[in-house]
Amino acid sequence: MLKEFQKFIMRGNVLDLAVGVIIGSAFTGLVKSLTKNLINPILSMFAGKTDLSGLSFTLLGAKFTYGNFLNDVINFLIIAFVVFLIVRSVNRFLPAKPAKPVGPTQTELLEEIRDLLKDQDAKTKD
Repeated sequence: MLKEFQKFIMRGNVLDLAVGVIIGSAFTGLVKSLTKNLINPILSMFAGKTDLSGLSFTLLGAKFTYGNFLNDVINFLIIAFVVFLIVRSVNRFLPAKPAKPVGPTQTELLEEIRDLLKDQDAKTKD
């Protein structure tokens, strides 16, 4: 069982996934820092607050911190844009999938069937 587990864990796609998760976590931290330290101060020039997470309103005793949501939206948009750029770049370097070979046309198939029937008919006459 241990050998089987080792074989499973050493498969390329499992290792690739682990590396992707680790890099993704690190990238998320980087994007949060970018949002907190660069984007929020720029937005604060318009909103009047340096930390969007402080933006909230209270309705019927419930506090809605929409600033946190705005921070998360900004983080998501940055990550989504970077992933889009990565996928776009990778797709440029990957070879285009060759078009499936076009098979014979319907006319060509019918001609082939006709010729086979002629050959078969000629053999039965001999």
